[in-house]
Amino acid sequence: MSFNSRTLLAELDELGRVTTQPARFLVAFSGGLDSTALLYALASARGQHSTDIVAIHIDHQLQVDSADWARHCEAIAAGLDVEFICRTVQVDANSGRGMEAAARDARYAALHELMRVDDCLLSAHHRDDQAETLLLNLMRGSGPTGLAGIPAVRSFGSGWLWRPLLGVSRSDLEVYAHEHGLQWREDPSNATDVFDRNFLRQEILPRLEQRWPGADKRIVRSAELARDAAGLLMELADIDLRNMAVAANRIDLDAFQSLSKPRQRNLLRQLVASLGLPAPPAAKLENILDDLLPAREDAAPLVCWPGVEIRRYRQQLFVLGDTAQAMPTIEQLVFEEGAAVGLSETVVEAGLELRFREGGEEIQPLGQAHTRTLKNLLQEEGVLPWMRDRLPLLYSGGRLVAVADLWIDAACASSPGTAIRWPDRPQIV
Repeated sequence: MSFNSRTLLAELDELGRVTTQPARFLVAFSGGLDSTALLYALASARGQHSTDIVAIHIDHQLQVDSADWARHCEAIAAGLDVEFICRTVQVDANSGRGMEAAARDARYAALHELMRVDDCLLSAHHRDDQAETLLLNLMRGSGPTGLAGIPAVRSFGSGWLWRPLLGVSRSDLEVYAHEHGLQWREDPSNATDVFDRNFLRQEILPRLEQRWPGADKRIVRSAELARDAAGLLMELADIDLRNMAVAANRIDLDAFQSLSKPRQRNLLRQLVASLGLPAPPAAKLENILDDLLPAREDAAPLVCWPGVEIRRYRQQLFVLGDTAQAMPTIEQLVFEEGAAVGLSETVVEAGLELRFREGGEEIQPLGQAHTRTLKNLLQEEGVLPWMRDRLPLLYSGGRLVAVADLWIDAACASSPGTAIRWPDRPQIV
């Protein structure tokens, strides 16, 4: 596919069929060949579109001459009469994810902040990038979603992220740039094969092209087929979720266990993704199916990975964010004076102390005739086992007077009184 302003506009029109009308085109402008060709072609076609263009350069401060690079980008944008924005970011070299990933995280966070409603961020990823991504994901053992490579369009912030050059090769962009006398900068980090992507670009893909001319096109075609397969798997998972979801983050285990294991894994991936939580490693999916599901309920089965907990209770499977921080402070509780029913003024004035469950607690809930153990109350109410030790217990004078916003001790209540509210209460039942 040759590249010019006409082919770019055709691709933008195609992408626009699945999104809203762009309010602005924000071009992620590094100053390299790819983004320079994209920005120039878009600016040259302003007679055929009326959308404002903004060139955004992210200075990662990873090169000694990064400020010079930013000035180069500003000059190019000025020459095209395009608005220019430069953002300097701090890259967390100790993130544990590698420098490339850390830089990408910092870059996208900055771009995210600049998005307005219905903006379209244009990224200059091209066909060679797509081939590299598929091979990288293949080496990581990715499934259909990973092998689908880079998506052409996805939601991003309050707008969209478009990649209109995925069908264009780098060589086509070079031809276009030379034809129009474009000036660009080469990132010196591209010269080293220390990074996996550079190694593929410099060593592997050229050899594949020598043996199988047009290999990049075939690889990209495989990515397109994998994307279709991934889409069908997502549709199947959505059907399964509709049939067995008890709530947004829990599913019925009897229905779930009637599925084949591949279908169970597919559903779990989709459920975790729908909650915006980190994707499950393959080994964790196997732990869920082989260890958590058959475990005794009194064993408090748990499978977790950073940011996610998978638990089981009363024949339901729960997908949760990290609940370790769910123990509130007394400042997070709201004490509402003048409520129809609540703690008596005498109890409140004596002072309230926040504690958490240790075992053996008793209380006579308002409206009940006898003192009950807290353990039995929590079981009868169906409070989730992993939340029982995290409920705020309020004491006054050494006596348990209230359990979160669930129960008030009958002897300590009055009407009117001070009610207890837990505004940000996590899921407890």
